Amino acid sequence: MCSTLHFIPRRSEERGHADHGWLKTYHTFSFAMYQDPKHQQYGPLRVMNEDRVSPLAGFGTHSHREFEIFSYIVSGELEHKDSMSNVEILTRGHIQLTSAGTGITHTEKNPNRHGVPVHFLQIWSIPTQPRLKPAYYTRHFTDDMKKDKWAKVVAPVDDEGVQKDLREGEGTPAPVHSGLTMYATILSSGKMMEKELSGTKVYVHVIQTSSGAENAQGARVKLSDGAGGELVLGEGDGAYVSVNGSSAKLVVENVSEEQGQTAEILLFDMDAH
Repeated sequence: MCSTLHFIPRRSEERGHADHGWLKTYHTFSFAMYQDPKHQQYGPLRVMNEDRVSPLAGFGTHSHREFEIFSYIVSGELEHKDSMSNVEILTRGHIQLTSAGTGITHTEKNPNRHGVPVHFLQIWSIPTQPRLKPAYYTRHFTDDMKKDKWAKVVAPVDDEGVQKDLREGEGTPAPVHSGLTMYATILSSGKMMEKELSGTKVYVHVIQTSSGAENAQGARVKLSDGAGGELVLGEGDGAYVSVNGSSAKLVVENVSEEQGQTAEILLFDMDAH
């Protein structure tokens, strides 16, 4: 059988990394002082930062424009305030999406007063059209909605079932002006799932839930194409997946050595950009 998928690993320890004391961050793509021409973007996906922010610290008021910006909350609390008068504290299971369009300003901080850091991923994608009207959305997905199944957490604004006029929602994808669909799962130890792919590019990221250390630890996840091609990822690792042909399927399996070790995984199914 001829493989329809090609895997290129993006190892956790090879990501850009900065420790500012109040912020520990890992950059999948070039960002701030970390610049690597081999990792500028993939399809419409331009930024993926895995951040841990200390209590009562955060990002002061700053501006964005011409990006779709979404935050996926893994643990802790993230307070968001912006120039559209949105004020919200986000917790585990929330995904917050800002369509920056012609321009917004916002602040993001950890409001926790009990010593608990916030762990979240900030993701930017390139919109399909410029000068959009700024918009704000939040969605929430429980762990049960993601356990051993693919939850569609972000989807193109015009896709069927996307409620683009709904500011807040439970279990329904946030609308994005990009050729990108984002799925999340919490995969149990020993479990395997298939994912039918519709785009030409896929990115998979295993969230680094077990440790903030530079070397990936904890859960291990195997990607395979059903034709002999496979790749094993640790926490913090990612994979570029190129899709050759139609009707492609990706098999994802939790192969962690420790019994009961779950893996939280993000998958981006994308058009070429």
